[in-house]
This record gives sequence, C-alpha cells and structure tokens, in this order.
Amino acid sequence: MEALAIGSAPPRPGLAALARYSHLRRPGTLAATATAAKRPLTAASMDAAAAGGRPSPAPIRCTSAETDAEVDEVATSSHAAADAGATMNTEQGGNGSPVAGAVDSAEVAGVDGIRIRRRPVTGPAVHYVGPFQFRLENEGNTPRNILEKIIWNKDVEVSQMKERRPLYMLKGPLDAAPPARDFVGALKASYDRTGLPALIAEVKKASPSRGVIRENFDPVQIAQAYEKNGAACLSVLTDEKYFQGSFNNLEAIRNAGVQCPLLCKEFIVDAWQLYYARSKGADAVLLIAAVLPDRDIKYMLKICKILGMAALVEVHDEREMDRVLGIDGVQLIGINNRNLETFEVDITNTKKLLEGERGQIIAQKDVIVVGESGLFTPDDISFVQNAGVKAVLVGESLIKQEDPGKAITGLFGKDISHASAT
Repeated sequence: MEALAIGSAPPRPGLAALARYSHLRRPGTLAATATAAKRPLTAASMDAAAAGGRPSPAPIRCTSAETDAEVDEVATSSHAAADAGATMNTEQGGNGSPVAGAVDSAEVAGVDGIRIRRRPVTGPAVHYVGPFQFRLENEGNTPRNILEKIIWNKDVEVSQMKERRPLYMLKGPLDAAPPARDFVGALKASYDRTGLPALIAEVKKASPSRGVIRENFDPVQIAQAYEKNGAACLSVLTDEKYFQGSFNNLEAIRNAGVQCPLLCKEFIVDAWQLYYARSKGADAVLLIAAVLPDRDIKYMLKICKILGMAALVEVHDEREMDRVLGIDGVQLIGINNRNLETFEVDITNTKKLLEGERGQIIAQKDVIVVGESGLFTPDDISFVQNAGVKAVLVGESLIKQEDPGKAITGLFGKDISHASAT
C-alpha cells in the first residue's frame, strides 16, 4: 500500500516495531519499489540533482489503515502542487527563464486549486560562475506576495530539517510526547460557557508586516496570562525567519503546565511537519488552502487524525471556501480577512463567505468557523459572531498591549475567564 513519501532513512538494524505509529514503514517489496518508480520525479529531487547533491536514500512511506483504493485516491507527494509545474519548468535556459513549453504558473494554480506557488518555477534567482555571483530575476523566481516568499523559504527549510532528522528519528519524540488534547472540544466548551466566540489567543513576537510587535516577549508568561483570562486555546508561532517564533516556544508552553490545547502556527508544506509538530506537543496544526491542493489537504487530514491532532484549514476567498467545503473530515475552517494580494484587512470578508448556501452547508456539517485578522474591538467580535463565527483567532490586538491577558476583557467587552462564571 503506497502513500506519501515524507522522509528518508538509511537502513537501521534493530529498530523496534512502531507501536503507536505503525503506519510508518519503509517500502520493503519489489512491488512497492515499482509503484514508486512510476511516479513523476518531484521538483525537490531535481533541485537536489541540479545542485550537485547526492540522491536521498529510499524514503519511508506513510501508510494508514485504509484500503489501497482509498489511499490511492488521496496519496500524493507533499510537494504535489508544485510538482505539476516545477517538473515541467525545471529545465531552463542560461538566463534562468523557463524553456519553451513550460507550464504557466496560472495553469498549475487552475488545475490544483492553489494560489501560492510552492517554489520558484524557474529555479533560484542566484547563479554562480566561478567565484562570481549573479542574480537574474524574472516572474518565475520572484515571489508575488509575502505569503509566497514565506512558503518558498519554508520549502527549503523543511527539506534541510528532513535531512537532519528523517522521519524514523521522530519515533522516540512521538512516543514521549504528551497525549494530544481536544482542540475542537475546547472551542465548543468555551462557546457554550460564554455564549461568545471561543478565543484562540496567539503567542506572537513579530510579523512581516509589523516587525517586532512585543519587545518584552516571554512566551510562557503570555500563554499563562491568556489561559487565566479565558482563552480556550492558544496559537503559537513557530516560524523563525519571519515571525521570530520557534518550536522551543511551543514546547516550553506545553511543558510549563498550560492546559489550553495548542495550535502549531506553522506554514505546512510537507507531511513531515505534522509529525514534527506533534512530537513538540502540538494539539492542532494550520493548513492553508492557498498553499495546499485538495489532495494534500485530504491526506494531511488523515495523518492528523492518526496523530490525534485537529486541523484548522484556512481560506481567504469564495473559491477556497468552496474547495474546503467539498473535502470530507474538515472540522475547523478559518476565514482570514487579509487579502493575499494587497494585504488589506476587511472583516466583511467573513460575512461574505458565510452567506447563503455556504452557511447552510457549514451548519449541516457542524463545522466550526474561526474568524481571523482585523479583530480589535467588541463590535468586531459581535460582527463576525452574527455572521456565523463560533471562534476567533486573535494575536496582534492582544500581544501589543501591556497586559495581553487583561486585553482579552477589552476585546470582548466583558470578562470571559472561568473566574467570572463562579
């Protein structure tokens, strides 16, 4: 049974059977190898070859208990979205531009249903001739917006992390990780208790648009203040380059005794990241529909279920919302009110995406909608709640206050802590 290739490992004699994570295994048959050989080369593999790197050892395969037919329906490389275009665009002329016949990125987006290119479709902008470095920029190797820039960096970063710590090395940390907590259940319980959208409070030091938001940044202290003042769950930024976050922050908060379930706020481009997040104590992860094609989302939802984690699937517009509503197993949909092209924020986007038939489908599926971005006042909270939101993810408007915990009362216009109910 073939599935997603998400890591590589050299032979390791004496490795104990994977009990809790028995869906992780190496392909051990000729049939498995033959099946894998039929698949198109991924852009990541070709990039490595072009760079003069050595090929990766046989990959570990991620399999689940479903039938072969079920797995085949959703199985994909976690780079599938980019592969469709990058496989055809890897060959290029001496000036770094795509050769004739290369697939246009717009066509790739149209086929896979994504808006963000996974990696530069014409290869890197920097080239070397002897000791000299040249930068040749074109549309294919220049990010179109900040999210695409983040994703391109993340794709390289994750490839390097997988080389240093392939999947089989995560078995010990996964076994030692504390049990996953019920992220969805915590949101529902908070909504029932307060009658207001459940709060996912974000632990965030900086952002690409705002720079450093909080100089005096103690992630554990902030998390404890959020929990004390009524947050149902916490979102912890783990991206280092653009948000000055880290997995150390996530781990420190979990180990400090904070009981709120934790969302690993990371830019997921590879299924390996799901296992890594769980090994660090995450109870939920973020999947961005603008980045991931439907088949990746479907497969990653299966992995999250195996690991006991929830998945918050984020959308920005009607097209992404329609895609996600067509995927079975989605429990949480986040509506980001930030325009990916202009980065302007408009909370009426939430109302627009929940009107009419979409709102009816969400109600029928019992999906919890999470409002994201642009929420600063009680009126903002009331607006998105009336639109159909049952939870909100808020970071900047809280973290920039002197006391982020007490700022929750100002955001909701009332004390939503457990103490207020006694």
